[in-house]
Amino acid sequence: MPIERGKPGPGLLAHVLVAKYADHLPLYRQSGIYAREGVDLERSTLADWVGRSTALLDPLIEALRKDVLASDVLHGDDAPVPVLAPGLGKTKTGRLWTYVRDGRPYGSDVPPACAFFYSDDRKGEHPQSHLKNFKGILHADGYAGFNAIFETGTVIEAACWAHVRRKFFDVHAASGSPLAKEALDRISALYAIEAQIKGKPPDERQRYREDHAVPLIAELKAWAEATLQKISGKSELAKAMRYGLSRWPALCCYINDGHVEIDNNAAERSIRSIALGRKNYLFAGSDAGGQRAAAIYSLIETCKLNDIDPEDYFRDILARIADHKINRISELLPWNWKASQTV
Repeated sequence: MPIERGKPGPGLLAHVLVAKYADHLPLYRQSGIYAREGVDLERSTLADWVGRSTALLDPLIEALRKDVLASDVLHGDDAPVPVLAPGLGKTKTGRLWTYVRDGRPYGSDVPPACAFFYSDDRKGEHPQSHLKNFKGILHADGYAGFNAIFETGTVIEAACWAHVRRKFFDVHAASGSPLAKEALDRISALYAIEAQIKGKPPDERQRYREDHAVPLIAELKAWAEATLQKISGKSELAKAMRYGLSRWPALCCYINDGHVEIDNNAAERSIRSIALGRKNYLFAGSDAGGQRAAAIYSLIETCKLNDIDPEDYFRDILARIADHKINRISELLPWNWKASQTV
């Protein structure tokens, strides 16, 4: 059995993990569902199983994180997670940090993957620690905690056009501003170019952007600078324009490298499950619970990126990881596991 001196088999453990972290069912709800079927499983028992399963998977999770952070192009983001503060009767705000490798837009055959980390606050020291050995391009959203990473000179910032677009979208939704609509139309033209080169090799993407996107971006910058002089500096529209112009070099990073995306949506997609889960289980029970969530989310989101049913994956992995040689742990990474299933 996966858990020493424990009763649950790998199928039951896999179901509990996936129900909680992929299907967003808190353990107390799962306990209630089992009770309706005449099965007495206390929430505390399920929580113990989650903790023991995560401990069993620790070497695999560390291997996954190491593999992801060895990439030379990453998408990074974070999401708040309410965490119960013992003795205070209220919650504090922890963070789940995500780093995504996904080269599919430029035709890479390296499997996509995702690694999560938990911290009890949002200090910049956390991503700086995660990325201390990273060298390459980091897609990010302008969070100041990443600045020290970019200042090393070994990491290049690629800013997110989706964030710029969102600023103008909010202005247009609130006021119907024709200038905001023009900004949206200009940005949409850049995305239309990206649709034409999705999945193409990096050099082809770069050449196409130089021919088609560079003129549009130059026109957009000139238009924004001229328009900014004609509108109230305190307006939300002006703030949206200053937001984009202040990040212009990083926003233009994608033009010169076909490995780079126009936005950071790969990272944002990876944290959607966290947002959904947060609405259901409301808070993590402890910092340890946050650590466990980061671990299991890493494997589940990587399974999703590789078109793997996470419950099938966990059912098999939990049945044999205890006896698997540690120096061959990479064989159990989701994409390698998938390949082994088709042999």
